[in-house]
Amino acid sequence: MLNRLVAMMVKEFWAILRDPRARIILIMPPLTQLFILGFATTLEVKNIAIGIYDRDQGAMSIEMAQRIAGSPNVTAVLPITSQQEMREAIDRQTVIAVVTFEHGFSADIAAGRPALVQAVFDGRKSNAAQIVAGYLTTIAAGLGAEIAPTTMQPGTVVTHWFNPNLLYLWFTMPGLIVVLTTISGLGLTAQSVARERELGSFDQLMVSPLHVSEILIGKVVPPVVVGVINASFYLVVISTAFGVPLTGSVPFFYLSLVLYLLALAGVGMLVSSASETQQQAFLGMFLVAVPAILLSGYASPVENMPIWLQIIAQGDPTKHFMVVSQGVFLKDMAIADLWANTWPLGVIAIVTLGASSILFRARME
Repeated sequence: MLNRLVAMMVKEFWAILRDPRARIILIMPPLTQLFILGFATTLEVKNIAIGIYDRDQGAMSIEMAQRIAGSPNVTAVLPITSQQEMREAIDRQTVIAVVTFEHGFSADIAAGRPALVQAVFDGRKSNAAQIVAGYLTTIAAGLGAEIAPTTMQPGTVVTHWFNPNLLYLWFTMPGLIVVLTTISGLGLTAQSVARERELGSFDQLMVSPLHVSEILIGKVVPPVVVGVINASFYLVVISTAFGVPLTGSVPFFYLSLVLYLLALAGVGMLVSSASETQQQAFLGMFLVAVPAILLSGYASPVENMPIWLQIIAQGDPTKHFMVVSQGVFLKDMAIADLWANTWPLGVIAIVTLGASSILFRARME
């Protein structure tokens, strides 16, 4: 039995390495996506243009305009001279916001009176507009603290756990390991049986001395090994090249990774067993991968989803491994918490591998 299993796994490894589609899934896209998505998938708002409509022309309005221009997130400050010009600048998306200083702004500050600043934002970019509003509020609060430190109310000291400097790469990179492992793992397993059918070698498997369980093991193990190798490469690159701290238990990460890849392999085998051609398997893989990633919490927190969708997400292995990946990288998550998100991966792996075995046996009969 061991010899038959080894022969089946060697055959699958050669099939992966010789198949152009499998090589594409295996090598270039994951590496390219790691670097491109790492910098592209961000909710940070940088390189913005702000309009300044200064009707006051006083010392304080000029000071605040200069502070806005000096912000690291602002690349351009455009002078606005009229209400019509302000409307056109926002309508044409030349600026994301226009800050207006009315007459008497500096005089009010000099006299110790409250001074108001108007900011008009482009509501079409709702998330970016809220973040820019936060930038401007911080600048105004800093100026007010310097002008009248005795009248300022004591502020709240904010400490950001796990990501003190709010570096967005620290958030996206641990999630990208999960996303890229999902795509490559599903892609390789979804092609396995469909490739046999398309190349006409599926009938040879049926008449071979291999048992169904041996065929399944031989087809599941190579994608799992490839997934572990890819994830190990991502682990090294993210912690060294991108500087994301690796604070938690690496052995437990690999335990969760193997269970996660087994769960993916079961789903991939289901797709592959139900497909007649590699093209159908490829499309079926994306039909499964996209909802799995959306429900994982990578793009938006699972807690923000409707209750019924949160219940469905509990059956998504990507959601559980996302928690493990982020916990191992940033949070130094306790073993008990890691285990709470690892044992569901084992349950899901048993269910998906069992279902794929039943379907595979049915298709062989």
